Amino acid sequence: MKQYLDLMQKVLDEGAVKADRTGTGTLSIFGHQMRFNLREGFPLVTTKKCHLRSIIHELLWFLKGDTNIQYLQDNKVSIWDEWALKEDVTESVLMGNFERVCAYSQMTGIPVDAIRKTLNTLSETESHDWLSERNVPTHKDKIIKNAGDLGPVYPHQWRSWTASGGRHLDQLSMVMKQLKQDPDSRRIIVSAWNVGDLDEMALAPCHALFQFYTRKLRVNQRLDIAVERGVVTEYDRTEDDTAPQVHVMENILDNWGIPRVALSCQLYQRSADVFLGLPFNIASYSMLIHMMAQQLDMAVGDFVWTGGDVHIYSNHVEQCNLQLTREPLPLPTLKFKRKPKDIFSYTFEDFELTDYQSYDAIKAPVAV
Repeated sequence: MKQYLDLMQKVLDEGAVKADRTGTGTLSIFGHQMRFNLREGFPLVTTKKCHLRSIIHELLWFLKGDTNIQYLQDNKVSIWDEWALKEDVTESVLMGNFERVCAYSQMTGIPVDAIRKTLNTLSETESHDWLSERNVPTHKDKIIKNAGDLGPVYPHQWRSWTASGGRHLDQLSMVMKQLKQDPDSRRIIVSAWNVGDLDEMALAPCHALFQFYTRKLRVNQRLDIAVERGVVTEYDRTEDDTAPQVHVMENILDNWGIPRVALSCQLYQRSADVFLGLPFNIASYSMLIHMMAQQLDMAVGDFVWTGGDVHIYSNHVEQCNLQLTREPLPLPTLKFKRKPKDIFSYTFEDFELTDYQSYDAIKAPVAV
């Protein structure tokens, strides 16, 4: 994760002082890219302890298409609490005749059937007048947004993008299908930046768009994977992919279940909080690549992170300087305990992170 620390140092050294939406103030640069080879280890920051449980549960929440924080709160994840509705939002709606009859029954204890029998001889207008004379409400409060709601944020856009004609598009399912049927397509993209929904979102998407890319692995690269998986211990390297023995080896590798294709992903993040948010984003998308690669029987390739406004908040500078005094530790390894039936069926218990070593956590306030 040296490239992450290098970015942090660059923003401290070169960042322009800028105002921002939160009123906190930032040091900011515009445009930066990092590349992480996922076969070299899972890119979870080691120079401070990261809360992996929050990262996993947030990603599972995205994949569910859920836009209420209840699932997160049930799993003791509070990272979205600041932006969620604090109480139900209601609107007053007109009650029908039967609803008013039921309300009168609750008020008086008179059975509904007895009230309806009394009103049978009256017109609908007369029935409403009769109920109004007895102080039965004409309107009720209807909940239109529940406490904890965030509006159409990432999970909604990923799983239920609202299109013309009232259609809902499941972008994640669409890209999984594309990767199976047309893996060389240049259109394997998921977007969270739905311009028509921005005003309804509690927070406009920071990680706005991501694109997938596949490449065929050479036989030596496949053999490296076989060594990593313990299928073989060593092999004779060849640079000639046309040699007859290579074609034989390709078939052997197929029989061993060694992937022929590597899956990579590039994320465009319009706004990046370097100290608090970015380590989460890197780990979350790297985790998604691992999950998708498992489902597609592919190897993991690169995660390419591209940032727009890359910034450090003014009240995070001291914490960044502390983190920069720490030498990165070896990266951990991400594994899965099983292969779920599809990308949407993973549970928290399926993830296994091994050999994660880190320094102590460094606390900092969230800018909201």
